[in-house]
Amino acid sequence: MKRENEFAVGVVVIAAFAVVVAGALWLSGAHLGRTEAVYPARFRTVGGLGVGDPVVLRGVRVGRVEAIRLASGNWVEADLKIYAGTQPPPRTAVIAASASLFGEWAASLVPLDQLPNDPNIKQAIAEAQAAGSGKWPGATLPDIGQLTAQASRIATDIATVSSRVQSAFDSEAVNELRRSIKDFGQVADRLVRVTNDQAEVLGSVGSNLRQGSDVLAKAATNLETTLGRVDSATNQGQLATILNNSAATSANLKSASQDFHDLLDAAHKNQESLVRVLVSADSVMSRIANRSGTLGLLVSDSTLYRETTLTMIQLRQLLSDIQANPRKYFSFSVF
Repeated sequence: MKRENEFAVGVVVIAAFAVVVAGALWLSGAHLGRTEAVYPARFRTVGGLGVGDPVVLRGVRVGRVEAIRLASGNWVEADLKIYAGTQPPPRTAVIAASASLFGEWAASLVPLDQLPNDPNIKQAIAEAQAAGSGKWPGATLPDIGQLTAQASRIATDIATVSSRVQSAFDSEAVNELRRSIKDFGQVADRLVRVTNDQAEVLGSVGSNLRQGSDVLAKAATNLETTLGRVDSATNQGQLATILNNSAATSANLKSASQDFHDLLDAAHKNQESLVRVLVSADSVMSRIANRSGTLGLLVSDSTLYRETTLTMIQLRQLLSDIQANPRKYFSFSVF
């Protein structure tokens, strides 16, 4: 009896161990007796994707994420273990996305020519391809939390805009709009009255335009007459005479230009003499400015001015005395 109990306990333990091992193998996604291939994938970020998450192809689980590691160049590499018997697409891309609302993630295998119509995904795949071959290019979709936060921000912005629109279009704004429409009608009535008042002015403008047209017609007739006269002058040789006179005038101008050129040559030849004269004049002016020499002393000394003024005063007094008493200075005798 005791041996039978031990045997039963052993069977139960063995069965429990087999169940635990089978469950572990099932949870880990291991396939016994099958050869599995590992393919590396390159991402900028994997989001919530973790080791052990499923790899799916067209909605069917075909593998699991074996490992995730950081790589050079700010890249993240993930090793995807694909079950035996699964044939990946010829040109494979990997998209990491949230698989449910409970935070589960999965890596989906898609052909490069069937990518979703999302510019962010296409840009991420193109960057991963440009980084080098040998690894599947990958992209990551935002998770439900990010989408919910973005939707919350959008809803907040919409509520803000709605409140602003509601505050802008209140009863006072409607009254203002009504008054504006009424004012616009009044302005239109004024424009009609102004147009009616200016009808006579427009008529006079039309008359003036008609008169201007007549003047232009007369000017055209005069121009035609002038052209006829020019034509007749050309026929009579007057135009040739004018051209000959112009040629003679051009020759005279050419001769004058030659004379002016000769004058410039003569001035250039006498340049040294002119320079010496200017240097001498500059020396004389410098001596005058420095109060050296007779002329400099005369210019700078005020004594000569005072003596000259005193002399003129005395001379005027002398002339006045001579006019008053001429016999004092002159004597006349006949005999």
